Amino acid sequence: MSRAQAVERIEAYFDDGGFVEDLTRRVAIKTESQNPERHAVLMTYLTGEMQPTLDAMGYDCQILDNPAPGRGPFLLAQRHESDDLPTMLMYGHGDVVNGYDDQWRDGLSPWTLTQEGDRLYGRGTADNKGQHGINLAALAAVLETRGSMGFNSKILIETGEETGSPGLREVCENNRDLFAADVLIASDGPRLSPNRPTIFLGARGNFNFSMKVDLRDGGHHSGNWGGLLSNPGIILAHAIASLTSATGEMYVPEWRPSGIPDAVRNAVHNLVIDGGEDAPEIDPDWGEPGLTGPEKVFAWNGFEVLAFTSGNPEHPVNAIPPNAVAYCQIRFTVGVDPEEFMPGLRRFLDARGFPMVELSMTRESYMRATRLSPDDPWVEWAVASLQKTTGKEPAVLPSLGGSLPNDVFADVLGLPTVWVPHSYASCSQHAPNEHMLAPVAREALQIMTGLFWDLGDSPPH
Repeated sequence: MSRAQAVERIEAYFDDGGFVEDLTRRVAIKTESQNPERHAVLMTYLTGEMQPTLDAMGYDCQILDNPAPGRGPFLLAQRHESDDLPTMLMYGHGDVVNGYDDQWRDGLSPWTLTQEGDRLYGRGTADNKGQHGINLAALAAVLETRGSMGFNSKILIETGEETGSPGLREVCENNRDLFAADVLIASDGPRLSPNRPTIFLGARGNFNFSMKVDLRDGGHHSGNWGGLLSNPGIILAHAIASLTSATGEMYVPEWRPSGIPDAVRNAVHNLVIDGGEDAPEIDPDWGEPGLTGPEKVFAWNGFEVLAFTSGNPEHPVNAIPPNAVAYCQIRFTVGVDPEEFMPGLRRFLDARGFPMVELSMTRESYMRATRLSPDDPWVEWAVASLQKTTGKEPAVLPSLGGSLPNDVFADVLGLPTVWVPHSYASCSQHAPNEHMLAPVAREALQIMTGLFWDLGDSPPH
């Protein structure tokens, strides 16, 4: 049996409808981790869907309780073939964001897989059921073709990634031997462009916080009190405006990396960001001056205001509002200390006359930044495998622009981390009308089958 035969097997799985059948079943399971009423459904996804799939492949499965109270469980599956073989840890998450059922366009439902042309619509198609489903099918194709994997395999499926992966760090810290491996190979996030296979080696961190100005107990008539009472919306707008230039260049010293390493700059200098036909038009003058678009997304920090409210936007009244609040986010790369984000912001605002702005984190934890060197042997091996399968030169990103709990695998478990994403930037991830592109899914099945075959045939030394 050969690598080519394994790839032919996975092509038939897609072409004969097996992939759509499996994904349809998984999308229908309403694993909304942000909805407390779905806690039992999270367990159902692990024990009723994932475990039978893995049992059939000869994995030993166990459910691990989450050390974070009230949070979803973990599934760990292990298949050990020999002490002399390398061990791969694979990761995926079975939870999804809320469905927002009434916001999907006519003819679509978040819980019903619907194919229209090249698009497979449904909640979790892109994030992350479709992606870890591709990897599981590729593992099965290698096993069925070769009769063995040719390596040891551990698979971790969590159910809380969409709420910040609470408990994941602790469960790995408490079970280091259980999760011991030589490499993490996983899939999440988007390709650089729909038609270009992509590898990323880490992720930017994600730090969410709020800024609030709360001045009094109620609103007061703007005709009687306008010009006499300070307006919290105006104060907060000026406070936010002090943090950046009018084109988004960040001013808070603690938010700015000291620079971009040469190896990272070399890896991203010739990349072209392409989100597909529905992608927004890029604003070339936004963000840090002097950086290319890929450098801004994959090697620099970004500050965003996600929401801003003052008064009642749905029903404005002629009153000076008592308070205003903004929900903000920092996406950050390796080279800054997130523990200094809030103290640095406090000092910055106080020095500019905004001591009344209250600051607080809006999540109990944050995802840390990680980055594997692009010249790591595992990266060179993965690049060669993807090229062999597709005939294309894959894009290699030092960091994903978004955030993932990769720090748990890189820092806690000490693993080199290689991510091969199967989505694209305009997939409507986290939004209504989420979808996966069928041609990308088919190529991804080929890629991962080839990658797992090569892991069992010629792993890096």
